[in-house]
Amino acid sequence: MYKLLVIEDEELIRKGIVSLINYEKLNIQEVFEAENGKKALDIIDSKMPDIILSDINIPQLDGISLAKIVKEKYPDTRIVFLTGYDYFDYALSAIKIGADDYILKPVSKKDVEEILTKLVSKLEKKRREEKAIEERKKINISEYHSRSLDEQIGNEYNAIDIEKVINEEIFNPDLSLGYLSEKLGFSVNYLSTLIKKRMGINFQDYVTKNRIEYAKILLLTTDMKIYEIAEKIGYEDVNYFSSRFKYYVGQTPRQYQREVSS
Repeated sequence: MYKLLVIEDEELIRKGIVSLINYEKLNIQEVFEAENGKKALDIIDSKMPDIILSDINIPQLDGISLAKIVKEKYPDTRIVFLTGYDYFDYALSAIKIGADDYILKPVSKKDVEEILTKLVSKLEKKRREEKAIEERKKINISEYHSRSLDEQIGNEYNAIDIEKVINEEIFNPDLSLGYLSEKLGFSVNYLSTLIKKRMGINFQDYVTKNRIEYAKILLLTTDMKIYEIAEKIGYEDVNYFSSRFKYYVGQTPRQYQREVSS
């Protein structure tokens, strides 16, 4: 959920913006008001709004000066200016210093809804990207293309890099202990013990955990459908994928995607 600050010295316009928009629909939880630049700064420092709608010509501290301060202190804050034609050139100057957009007065409900929808979409995308970066730090999966499987494992026990072998096959829907034991020439029981000893986790938990971590990244950074993600990471049954995801994450894939974006 996001926070919005409306800065406008004309009370009628300010109250109109605050009261006429369905903010819940836009995923905006809190809306603050300020009639001058000084009060606005106090609110910004204490409440840290995600989006600011500000008139350019406001008392005590003009909108351009306010925007410079905000962008220096809180560079991720989205700023939109409300301006008449008389101040249009100032609005263009504001864009150059980091403001996101402007709305020409008289301001309509449609104008405000459209600009807020666009900015919320940008904020959600940024949150997903940041979350994806966090997830990538956790993930252990790497792709190995330089050598064949036989070259990687060699013929001797000490030459085998079990984690590397599993990672190369991790999105293969046929991946199982039986599949790996056949590839490596070990019995299933021996391979299971070896994996647990080498990696500190059993085979199934390792595969599922890493598949789910990669699924998180796909949910946050792509427009792929749930069944497409399931297939991508090695699950032919989307319902099984969803149940595994919920077991490890505590949410369904769709719930996870929505919560991170909100």
